[in-house]
Amino acid sequence: MMSIDEIRLSVSRAIPDELKSELGQYMTPSATANFMASLFSQRNIRQLRLLDPGAGIGALSVAFLDKLARSDNHPETVSTTVCEIDSTMRKELAGVLSRYVGYRTDINIESGDFIETAVNWLQFDTERRFTHVIMNPPYKKISRSSRHRKLLRNVGIETVNLYSAFVALALKLLSWGGELVAIIPRSFCNGPYYKAFRDIILSHSAIRHIHLFESRGKAFKDDHVLQENIIIKLERSAVQSEVVVSYSSDDKFNDYTQKAWPFSQIVHKIDPERFIHIPTSEDQNRITNVKEICHTLGDIGLEVSTGPVVEFRVKEFLRKAPEPNTVPLLYPSHFSHDGNVWPIHNHKRPNAIVNNDTTLKWLYPIGYYCVVKRFSSKEEKRRITASVVNPELFGSAKAIGFENHINVFHEAKSPIQKTLAYGLAAFLNTTVVDQYFRMFNGHTQVNATDLRKLRYPSREVLEELGKWVLSQGSFSQDKLDAKIGELK
Repeated sequence: MMSIDEIRLSVSRAIPDELKSELGQYMTPSATANFMASLFSQRNIRQLRLLDPGAGIGALSVAFLDKLARSDNHPETVSTTVCEIDSTMRKELAGVLSRYVGYRTDINIESGDFIETAVNWLQFDTERRFTHVIMNPPYKKISRSSRHRKLLRNVGIETVNLYSAFVALALKLLSWGGELVAIIPRSFCNGPYYKAFRDIILSHSAIRHIHLFESRGKAFKDDHVLQENIIIKLERSAVQSEVVVSYSSDDKFNDYTQKAWPFSQIVHKIDPERFIHIPTSEDQNRITNVKEICHTLGDIGLEVSTGPVVEFRVKEFLRKAPEPNTVPLLYPSHFSHDGNVWPIHNHKRPNAIVNNDTTLKWLYPIGYYCVVKRFSSKEEKRRITASVVNPELFGSAKAIGFENHINVFHEAKSPIQKTLAYGLAAFLNTTVVDQYFRMFNGHTQVNATDLRKLRYPSREVLEELGKWVLSQGSFSQDKLDAKIGELK
């Protein structure tokens, strides 16, 4: 008899990559499935009802049922409901689960669309509730006008991705005190698009456990998935207490460690966006304990905005090289830690934009600014990369354009003081800020909203830091980190 992993790899190889992408589903390795099953509490339940939506070939249900068989707690009845829309997967699923029928559980295989099925259960079948949910939901965006979006709104769910829709529905289908364990992308932890989903999680459940894979892409390495994933355990309608955060380099769990954190370190009370932070060490959490690093951008008189020049909307005004009546147009490639490079000869992108009545609304006055790239590649060590715009590089230009892949720190759409620009960029480039940012941001995008949520040293401290930077000429990362380490 083939093992569950052998079946998984065989089925995975048989499914075209295009179909995997269309369904947004990647099957769970047995080691990860067993770990997820281990997170459920050992409780005496007379009637255990398990739900596995997007079940694939059943690896998660098998892990749960095998764990249940080994435990000392044996419910009077066990029922397992698995949902799988793909017919190929469903055939394998039926075969895998057939060995459990009448032995450890009653099996119910649902072949329809889980979102439609779950919405129907919530609206018309109040008896269809579950004590346990284990899931690896599909990952795919949901368009605003889609049928799925409309169905979800019928049960009070507003979200942008299939994975968050599956979790929200399953959470609503849990009975009081029921537990949910899911492996999902970390992207929901921050950003405006998942605010409503975070509200559902935090209002309907308590977060009990979060597991972080420290190496990106290890959770589903056989399918070459580079999405950063976490495993999360939620308890329906429970009182929130401390959260266990565990870590492992990969899905082998050989270097597994864990630590309990106060919930105030996971979701900050004063944060209206309710970002979910995942601390990975005391050192990374240090920034929240430094009294000097407590100021908002408003406190220091600054704003941050996404670069307003969107290339496809202004194509007719873009120029490869500077010309009369143009001003510099800056892309991420024009910046590095060492300064600005402009113009870039043989640049794939424009170097300039026409300055006229139409483009004026997208331009900033020439001067010093601090900028942060909005996107980093998955291979880059740093998530936040900050630079300073040096106006001396641009000759007699009176204005400047920032392309949409740049975040710009400014003062009411005007330049900022030179020492402040250098101090702010230095602070943002410290290791402790980059590590802190990773606590709530699991993808490679750095949005202006994220930068607004950070806390900063005072304006005076940043200006002093800028003076120090300008006096140094060049310095190492260690020296910069040591300088910030002097703050108390």
